[in-house]
Amino acid sequence: MAVFSKDAAVFPLPVFHKVQQIIPDEKLEDIPGAIAAEMGKEEVRSRLTAGKTAAVLVGSRGIDNLPVIVKSVIEQLKKYGILPFIVPAMGSHGGGVAENQRAIIEGYGITEAAMGVPIRASMDTIRIATSETGIPVYADKNACSADYIIPINRIKVHTDFKGPIESGLCKMLVIGLGKHTGCTRVHQEGFKNFPRVIPEVAKAVLAAVQVPFGLGIIENGLDHTHSVVAIPGDQILQREPEYLALSKQLLPRLHFDELDVLVVDQIGKNISGSGMDPNITGRGAGRDAGPWEFNAPKVARIVTNRIAPESHGNAVGMGCADFTTQALLQSIDFEVTFANQIASCVPENAFTPVALPTEADALRAAIVTSRCPDWSKARVVRIQDTLHLADIEVSESLLDYCRNNEHFIVPTYE
Repeated sequence: MAVFSKDAAVFPLPVFHKVQQIIPDEKLEDIPGAIAAEMGKEEVRSRLTAGKTAAVLVGSRGIDNLPVIVKSVIEQLKKYGILPFIVPAMGSHGGGVAENQRAIIEGYGITEAAMGVPIRASMDTIRIATSETGIPVYADKNACSADYIIPINRIKVHTDFKGPIESGLCKMLVIGLGKHTGCTRVHQEGFKNFPRVIPEVAKAVLAAVQVPFGLGIIENGLDHTHSVVAIPGDQILQREPEYLALSKQLLPRLHFDELDVLVVDQIGKNISGSGMDPNITGRGAGRDAGPWEFNAPKVARIVTNRIAPESHGNAVGMGCADFTTQALLQSIDFEVTFANQIASCVPENAFTPVALPTEADALRAAIVTSRCPDWSKARVVRIQDTLHLADIEVSESLLDYCRNNEHFIVPTYE
């Protein structure tokens, strides 16, 4: 391509070799049984009264076994005489459009037919409270019509802030349940203030509506279901931090100190709230974030090639990349992407990287601009996305490092 100098246009791109990162895979085998046991605990069961209605909150992330988990909660509620329905609880995702939010959870297998209950998707909210520092608190109108609100969410580290409570039940009650209106208002506080804001607003939500319990999901380093826990509503603020600590212990990483180029094949909201997880890449997009440090390699250049189909054209995360492909740009739903990033007050994460015709061109540009002294020896790692880190590809220059590192298995080829 004409954008490259003569030398840059002809040097051979790296040959990639498959290696495996060793990541423990302790996982939950009987999910319905575990959920029945958790919901059968006296501290949970005693808070549920037959004949009451319950809004079960489901978010936009690609959580392992999500249909099984949601179905198990619903079936257990029915056994207790509760009348459940599902509410998509994902803030501004799906472009802040109710039909799109419904389509997102249906794409995960959360359909009325499969779950056996109605899905009530709307962007209508009501103001239910004011936080201690004066933040107006909003919640989905359909959910507030129920006697109970029950959040189901993965508890994990957040991509843009660090604190005792990050992503999980509290955040779903604050931002997911708040829909586009509540999401936008809370994000105006800035990520650097989220360690205070999320618990503060969650406290106001929990005081304003009846949350008998929330179901927290913890995933292992391979993104398999490690454990589930039903936390009584009045204990969520106190107990969520212990499960966040467990999630941090299980969080995988790329076991390299420095890389010239990291290729992230796909990004998407189903993968991470930031499209690609900065806890893995080491690179966040928000300018107002606090001085957070990530346990990640120091990466000179990042390339991303495509948007995951499950992201429905939401290109959040491309702003963290230096180079991409023209095919990625052509697949963007700009309305959906911009709605999400304006609501979250992080437009930087939707900034367009340098877009080149092919994946090879994008990789070549990344190597040339990485300031690697010998392009033929560039240290390059390629991953499917930031959720899948067991099977990766590395350039020839990293093979010896991987062979001599206890975190890797390098196949022997005859």
